[in-house]
Amino acid sequence: MVNSTFVKTIYVNPMTGNDANAGSKSSPLKTLSGALKASIKSTIIQLAEGDYNSLTGEVFPLLIPDGVLVVGNEGTKGRGIVIEGSGAYQSQSFGWQNITLLLLGEATVMGVTVANSSGKGTGVWIESTAPSLINNTFTKCSREALFVTGSAKPAILDNVFVENAVSGLVMAGNSKGEVLRNIFQKNIIGMAISDSAAPMIVNNKLIENRTAIALSRQAQPVLRQNIIAKNTEGGLLVNGNAVPDLGNQQENAKNIFRDNSQFDLKNTTSQKLVLVGNQLNPAQVKGLVEFSTVVPSTKFSDMTGHWAADFVEALASKNLINSADGTFAPDKLMTRADYAVIVAVAFNPIPRYPAPDFIDVPKDFWAYDAIQIAAQGGFVSGKSDRTFRPEQNVQRLQVIVSLVNGLKLPPAHNDALLCYSDRNTILNNARTAVAAATQQKIVVNYPNPKQIEPYREATRAEVAAMIYQALVAIKKSPPLKSPYIVSN
Repeated sequence: MVNSTFVKTIYVNPMTGNDANAGSKSSPLKTLSGALKASIKSTIIQLAEGDYNSLTGEVFPLLIPDGVLVVGNEGTKGRGIVIEGSGAYQSQSFGWQNITLLLLGEATVMGVTVANSSGKGTGVWIESTAPSLINNTFTKCSREALFVTGSAKPAILDNVFVENAVSGLVMAGNSKGEVLRNIFQKNIIGMAISDSAAPMIVNNKLIENRTAIALSRQAQPVLRQNIIAKNTEGGLLVNGNAVPDLGNQQENAKNIFRDNSQFDLKNTTSQKLVLVGNQLNPAQVKGLVEFSTVVPSTKFSDMTGHWAADFVEALASKNLINSADGTFAPDKLMTRADYAVIVAVAFNPIPRYPAPDFIDVPKDFWAYDAIQIAAQGGFVSGKSDRTFRPEQNVQRLQVIVSLVNGLKLPPAHNDALLCYSDRNTILNNARTAVAAATQQKIVVNYPNPKQIEPYREATRAEVAAMIYQALVAIKKSPPLKSPYIVSN
């Protein structure tokens, strides 16, 4: 996952290093503190196994700057690479706190273990920034492992939150962001969502906590495909004026509640909660609740459980895509000919350019008419040698630029690209188009919303998702909810 745009790597080894060293692989620094002082934007700090604490020279709290990547061992989720300590930090929202790490800007931390056993200790503090936490372990914090507040929009992906004294994750303020594929186990509260926080909480496992998820105040999280099981008091506790999204008429939530001791869901508010397409025991539900189910489409047999199923089925419901054998092949790469067909059908563009004469697209070619329509409408174009290369696979960037040009979307400032950790890989002449697509919520990135991967060949699922989002942008389709839709 390391991006080629990183320009500097600093190596740290608490056992063999010395902060007077150069920080190279053969001459590592001793402390993460020393590496942070020597880091600039787009620096990788590579940590060796060992303990990173005050006894080895660390000075807490550790501030991870914007654009810096701290990486240990993602494959083991940081086993044996333990950052443990506490220092005073004054939060704009909550005053003085005892924290281990403060993540600034778009900092990234991957493959480490974080602990803070000091009184009222927090492992990681995120406030009004957009960092990424990926494949880490957060454990033995005397309060919560991770606190998110302000207008923060972090990506919290594939981590383990285990045996923290109060909570694994707290989200407060107006924070949003994505909480995907994490494990929350043996905490008093797995997640506590408060104030006006509205994160996407998808594909997490919350097991053996006292309470899996507690909501309060005006919290509005979106919960999809989570497993909430074997919690010693209950699953989802809804307090105050919180209104979780547990499914809607377009989408089953597909959360699974099972084997929770006192309740699967407890609604203490005066507002009725609507549950659409969740699996739980009605006898384990307390408070005002309405049960409902969306009948899922079975248009394509190979889309069940796929991340892009809602996009593909929505296009199928409009007869914009179909299949002779009942499959869609979502993970197959899409050719330029297939792409021309789908944009011609989806947008039926008005001709704005002369009819092309591609030397490799004869009139008896199966997609000839669609290629003509898409080209005259400004969605596709040929090469300098008058070829179209219909069997060539289309790149993700080509799809994004095509949709912006074909729909003549208004330009957007390049600040819209700040949500991408790999934005430096986007060529200058495409940045305005990508910014426009981002502003219009057309870009869909799977599995990491922060990685646009512009030159990777696009799958059929990715193209379908972005085609649907383009229809939403021009108000031809209702919006869907997905953690993979990029919002700047």
